[in-house]
Amino acid sequence: MKTSVNFKAINKLAIPATIAGIAEPLLSITDTAIVGNIPVDGLESLAAAGIVGSFLSALIWILGQTRSAISAIISQYLGAGKLAEVKTLPAQAIFLNIGLSVLILLSTVFVIRDIFELLNASGKILEYCISYYAIRVWGFPLTLFVFAVMGIFRGLQNTYWPMVIAITGAVLNVIFDFAFVYGIEGFIDPMFLEGAAWASLLAQAVMAILAFYLLWTKTDISLKLRLPIHPELGRLVVMSLNLFVRAIALNTAIVLAAREATALGGQFIGAHTIAINLWLFSAFFIDGYGAAGNIMGGRLLGERNYDGLWTLAKKIIKYGLWVSVLIMGLASIFYRPLGSLFTNETLVLTTFYSIFYIIILGLPINTVAFVLDGVFKGLGEMKYLRNTLLVATFLGFVPMLFLGKYLNWGLTGIWLAFTVWMLIRGGALVWKFRNKFKPLLQNP
Repeated sequence: MKTSVNFKAINKLAIPATIAGIAEPLLSITDTAIVGNIPVDGLESLAAAGIVGSFLSALIWILGQTRSAISAIISQYLGAGKLAEVKTLPAQAIFLNIGLSVLILLSTVFVIRDIFELLNASGKILEYCISYYAIRVWGFPLTLFVFAVMGIFRGLQNTYWPMVIAITGAVLNVIFDFAFVYGIEGFIDPMFLEGAAWASLLAQAVMAILAFYLLWTKTDISLKLRLPIHPELGRLVVMSLNLFVRAIALNTAIVLAAREATALGGQFIGAHTIAINLWLFSAFFIDGYGAAGNIMGGRLLGERNYDGLWTLAKKIIKYGLWVSVLIMGLASIFYRPLGSLFTNETLVLTTFYSIFYIIILGLPINTVAFVLDGVFKGLGEMKYLRNTLLVATFLGFVPMLFLGKYLNWGLTGIWLAFTVWMLIRGGALVWKFRNKFKPLLQNP
């Protein structure tokens, strides 16, 4: 029986995926908002949280790509009615991923000062970066494990349990943030920036435990490592490597932006930290429909249901655009209150307000890119996604970034570079999808 592609089926996956997706940047936003209001060295703490957050996001996104590869393979086998043939694959993929994460984690510990100096951190901001990272980094393998489990659930066409895991982590992170950053009189002394790091680490640990429990009790997938090596592990590794290169290109843009904002001064990296957190929040919000495209796209491909795949792409873009228009309206109404949630520093707020409109106007462009990105992951088109990001980053973002720097456009130049970046990404995906799948329709 062919998979139904309708409003109910799409939103049954998209809504929980959206809630799960926004929980991830919500962790970062919570840290940013609470850290930005620390009574001692608030500006320096905010800058350090932004720099470390950008670097850790880069590491997580680079190695977290196994989630999409696992989801794509499982959903395709599910669509083909051969799910039993891949039951040993997830455990092998997770062990491989966690092993790599520990190796990278240990390698960064010894050169972390050099890394943050390379990102233009200095003085008190540099010292705060080092102390914050020294705690936050241990949550790195935990996050990757949670991502992999979420990928398994997505491949099984289930976004409900990933949502439960994500909400649990987000709520606990907020509670721990207030307790550790500001302290609880008579019980916990204020720990300020380090308290925010401990809050995130503990929330990540609980999420990992919950993910393991739900996978164990709600699915037939075992995390017991069994040999021989599954034949699909090679394809999964190739897909992950393509996404790995893609993520490096993606995070080159994010890290370069943070580096250039840091070079402009404390108020600029503070404003950029607020802006990038809101940008990521909106991205993950819209990406719920990308997740639905990922999940359903792989299954439809396994069924060879190309008409359904074409319908899916059109509908999720339309639904995603509705969401982006809603976000644009809310962001316009709460233009100034949103900034004041994060900091009371007048210079930071003035700088942020000068570029926030660029983020708002770019939301529809982002929607097309994020939604089709999800569809392409479900289809296993990782090589094309890799090439698109390489072109968008090195022939779009980087030239625009340094043109803005040359013309002294400041933070405006950085965010115009992001807009060019997303235009290229979205345009390339629309072109590829139309050219590859339209000829396969029964009634084109």
